[in-house]
Amino acid sequence: MGTVTTKPKKQKQTMAERANTLRAGVLGANDGILTVVGVLFSVAAATTDHFTIFIAGLADLLACAFSMASGEYASVSSQKDTEAAVVAGEARLLKDDPAAELHAVTNYYVRRGVTEATAEQIATELMHKDALGTVIRVKYQLQLGHFMNPWDAAFSSLVSAASGGIFPLVAMTFLPVAWQWPGTILAVLFSVTLTGYLSAKFGDGLVKTAMTRNIIIGIITMIIHYGIGQLM
Repeated sequence: MGTVTTKPKKQKQTMAERANTLRAGVLGANDGILTVVGVLFSVAAATTDHFTIFIAGLADLLACAFSMASGEYASVSSQKDTEAAVVAGEARLLKDDPAAELHAVTNYYVRRGVTEATAEQIATELMHKDALGTVIRVKYQLQLGHFMNPWDAAFSSLVSAASGGIFPLVAMTFLPVAWQWPGTILAVLFSVTLTGYLSAKFGDGLVKTAMTRNIIIGIITMIIHYGIGQLM
């Protein structure tokens, strides 16, 4: 069998890694929009002072962005640690019981309709070329040397959350008074529609469903926080 302790060279991101970074970005943007508009509507319904509204919105935008980034970093770091532990465990199994690992790879191809003789031949050849890489691919759908990057996810979430929150913040604080509320509402609806579209595209989901869901959530968020501001 091939060597199981080779150190892989630096490689380009896989599709899964890119999708994870994009997912963090889309979720960050959506949270940034809804969190900031919640604070803006609550404060703007209670006071007409533009400076107070702007400071409250800006503070929430920054808090949301860094909160999203730290959450993504912690989440993806845990996933990366789990993947690394899986690889280390399979490396030990290859040393202690290589026959069982070969059998697992053989069964992988048998379950996909390959005859046992052919499956064993394929497994033997693959294990000879790259034993560890083959095992983690067939057993866990992982690619050796391609762990999820928590820094990429954190940065994507940080930037997108801040960017998403800017739309309602600018609309509420810089538009003329006559356009302040309708302009902010339109900015929010446009933003959540865009994030719904992007999330569906990146996740191979239903575009209309995702967009409609985000619009409904955005409207409910605005109503709730406007009511809170009125009560205050």
